[in-house]
Amino acid sequence: MALWTVHGNGRRPVRDAVVASEERLSWPLTIGFGVQHLLAMFGTTTLVPLLTGFPVGTTLLMSGLGTLLFLLLTRNRVPGYLGASVAFVVPLNAAAKEAGASPAALLGGIVVVGIVVFSVGVAVKALGVRLLETAMPPVVTGAIILMIGLSLAPQSVSSFDQQRVPAALTLGTVVLLIVISRGMAARIAVLIGVLVGWCYAALAGYLVPERVAELSDAPWFGLPQLIAPQVHVSVMPFVLPLVIVLVAEHVAYLKAVAAMSGRDLDPHVGDALISGGLATTLAGSAGGSSLSSYAANVGVMAATRVYSTAACMVAAIAAIVLSFSPKLAALINTIPLGVLGGATLVLFGMLALVGVRIWLDARTDFSDPVNLVVLGTAVIAGVGDLTLHLGDLRVTGIVWGSVGIVLVYPLLRSIADFRDRSREP
Repeated sequence: MALWTVHGNGRRPVRDAVVASEERLSWPLTIGFGVQHLLAMFGTTTLVPLLTGFPVGTTLLMSGLGTLLFLLLTRNRVPGYLGASVAFVVPLNAAAKEAGASPAALLGGIVVVGIVVFSVGVAVKALGVRLLETAMPPVVTGAIILMIGLSLAPQSVSSFDQQRVPAALTLGTVVLLIVISRGMAARIAVLIGVLVGWCYAALAGYLVPERVAELSDAPWFGLPQLIAPQVHVSVMPFVLPLVIVLVAEHVAYLKAVAAMSGRDLDPHVGDALISGGLATTLAGSAGGSSLSSYAANVGVMAATRVYSTAACMVAAIAAIVLSFSPKLAALINTIPLGVLGGATLVLFGMLALVGVRIWLDARTDFSDPVNLVVLGTAVIAGVGDLTLHLGDLRVTGIVWGSVGIVLVYPLLRSIADFRDRSREP
């Protein structure tokens, strides 16, 4: 039995139709959609290990393997890509600075976080998704998606500002194709926009000379560097709160894909957490950064309406190939930040509005003070990256915003409901 059935005639999607997870277009087109996913994840997935001191090639390898594991354990029913989690950057750097943790000790913390997330997934699969629905109803998942999308805005705008001309050209191409085209051009608008901006940047001299030099010097083949983890108790206070962040990101990711594709993915929440936890454990055990469902790739699916897991598989295989070819990785790394900024302005904006759509579908009541106070405060704190200092521990806005929404909202909701019941005659 084939893993995917061919959508329509395979050459173009049916007008305004969604290409489902178990479907695919022709392989050349599927590869094109896979490249869009690759471009969406590449910048951050290579930046995170640089900021945390881990090998880039190893993180790329683990990202590809982790995505294949995710697709396998969710039985090819949930499209997704697992990239390096930005949420770990500040906590890991704080653990290295304040607790003197070595790279091996930091990797041990990642392994422990992955094991705990895996355990949560096992519990959800055994006890049912309602275990999480109480703590993470649509009002909470919508807020987390909105917060993640908006928190990425400064990164996108900063990249745009660095090279306004190629960024504007990329952005204009993507928006124009999505608006005026109803065919394949709209589906691959991000890829076309990046290629147009990249070519212009190369001709106009916007490419970074250092990156061009790295491309020239990089070998065609090289083995990723593997590092063995070591578990140290001193690292745990810095990383264990991230368990809630990873769980929230995975659940919010599934809710976002479900809202866009019109499918009920709740039965797969346990499998997604199990596979996500295993992927993070695998990454930490070899020297890679922690992995999470990637927000930018949700934006790609929203823009293309292609939810085929075949495209995600292509991106995963490409990441594995790049991890063994410094030359190809260096080639993609020559894409100017401005070009990526122009593309991500569209992707991150669409992601943020998916959170709003979840609120609308759930008929969230924003006259309710609990919704207004908790969600509004957490979203602003996350978007503004309000960092809290708890002794020597620094907690970024996206981390404590997610934790606050997941932990505080159900508590205040229960208090408000009890108050209302006590007032009833």
